[in-house]
Order: sequence, then structure tokens, then C-alpha cells
Amino acid sequence: MSAGAGEGGGLISPARLSLIKLRLAMIGTWAIITALVSLLFIAVLSYLRLPFYGLYGLLGFVVFFHLIQWIAGPHLVNAVYRVKPADEREFAWLHQMVRRLAEASNLKKTPKVMIADIDIPNAFAYGSPTTGPMVAVTRGLIRSLPRDEVEAVIGHEVGHLKHRDIAVMLMISIIPALIYYLGHMLYISGWFGGYRDRGGGGALLLVGIGLMVASFIFNLFVFYMSRLREYYADSHAAMVVKDGARKLQRALVRIMQGSGRFRRAELSHYSQFKAFFIADPEEPLRVEGDVDAIVEELKNQKPSIWAELFSTHPHPAKRLRHLDKFMGYS
Repeated sequence: MSAGAGEGGGLISPARLSLIKLRLAMIGTWAIITALVSLLFIAVLSYLRLPFYGLYGLLGFVVFFHLIQWIAGPHLVNAVYRVKPADEREFAWLHQMVRRLAEASNLKKTPKVMIADIDIPNAFAYGSPTTGPMVAVTRGLIRSLPRDEVEAVIGHEVGHLKHRDIAVMLMISIIPALIYYLGHMLYISGWFGGYRDRGGGGALLLVGIGLMVASFIFNLFVFYMSRLREYYADSHAAMVVKDGARKLQRALVRIMQGSGRFRRAELSHYSQFKAFFIADPEEPLRVEGDVDAIVEELKNQKPSIWAELFSTHPHPAKRLRHLDKFMGYS
């Protein structure tokens, strides 16, 4: 692989500059969330004169609950999406593809190759300490995409495993959950008049409501981090697959077109774990025609901030434009 044009003469290529910005955005988001939540807890506990050991107990409960979700999650995903190991004879090419991309990505362990027996075209990476890393593609994806574009999709999913996204999202999602549970406990305690200082139960009610609102706001940071990780995984696919940026652009359009052939009620049935998917099935593309022409048309769209504020995935237009920075990388 070459690093692409623009590195000669001391210049930073658009691809590398994009990666630097992504890493800084992810680190910065994590730092901001950690700082804000620390200040929030110190202020609330100090104002109400509540002992810090109570917070530690609550934190332990929330962490334990999320760890159970992490361990049990892959089994639940397998059940919901009817996921089974890919047959090594029937899908030998898929096993070879995953193995090759895992080696190119310097993964310590080759992911298990799985097939989800559902018709919508999509793919996802997941796993836990008990299952190991796994990459799953749906039968709909295999039927809808040529193999070179399937490779770009696999490169994206391997990127999630390379970046340890599952653990990162687990850690960051604990924060709004912790804030919410603390707020809920204070809210309930306020109703029962369990606190007599600083305004009595009314103070607890107000602080509890404030914390539950704050948990909603912190969830927006979680969504933002989820969108950043999608950009990061897209970048990985562009770097480990030959002409990966263009292939992934085409694959994303085909996936959205494939989802557009289903009724909305059917798509919502597959959306329980849509954050795992490479593309949100509830954002279908109901346009047919030349894939390359549609890619260019989508790039010209100008989504508003509100269009993706509550989304786990970037808007398709922004995602396709991001991949433009990696054209000619490999």
C-alpha cells in the first residue's frame, strides 16, 4: 500500500490528516465527557452532602450490568438475527477474505466468520471475552453485492475489531447510564421525603430530574462517538482494501438500495441492534439506477445537524465525502 499523493515535500495527505482529526476528536470527546461528568458528580454530591461511597456502589452496579450485557450480547444478537458459523466449504472465499484482512490489519486473532440468515443487506462485527471476535454478513448482503465490495464491507468490520470499538462504546455508554440511575434514585428518594437538609425532598426531586435530563444530553455524546467510530472503520477499509474507498462507497449505496426494497415495518424488525450494522437499516435509499451516479448525487446533499444528532451512523452524504479523502490510498 502507498500512503497516497501529498506526502512528498513534507505535506500531510488528506487521508492522514483525516485520521489525525478523527483520533483527536475521539480522544477529545472522551476527555470532555470524563471531565464534565466528574465535575457534575462532585457538585451534586457536595451540594447534597452525600457520601462518595454511595456513588461507588452505584457505579459498581452499572458496570456489572453493562458487563453482563457485553458477555450475553453476542448470544442475543445471534438469536435475533439467526446467526450461525459460515460453512467453510460453501463460504471458503469469505473465510479467506476475513483471514487476509485480519492479517493486513495485524489482528492478534482471526475473527470467526458468521452468516446472518436475514434478507436485508448488512454486516456487523461483535464479540465478547467468551465468544471471541466475530464478523457477520447477512445473506442479503452476499446476494446484493459483488465480492470486491463485500471485501470493502469486511474491511470496515475488521476495522471495528482493530479499534476495539465494542469495549470503547461499552465504557462510554456507562456514563449516561450512571447519571440516569443516580438521578432516578434521588428522584424517588425525594418523593418519599428521605432527605431533610438543603430544602428537603424538593431538592432531591429537582436534582434527580436535572440528572436524568443530563443523562439524555450525555447520550448525545455517545451517539457522536458512535458516528466517529463509523468514520474510523470506513477509513480502515479504505486503507486495507485495494481501491477500498470507492468500493465501500458503492457498497454503502447498494446496501441502502437493498434496504429500500423492504417495507418500513420489516426494517424496524431488524433494528434492535442497528448500532452494530455498517448502515442503519431505517435509513433506506428508495432510488434505483447507476450506482456511481447515485454516489455522486448523494455526496452533493447538505444534511443539517439535526439530521444525524440522534443517529448512531453518519449521514450518507458526509460518509461518502469522507471516503473521497482516501481515493488512491492503496
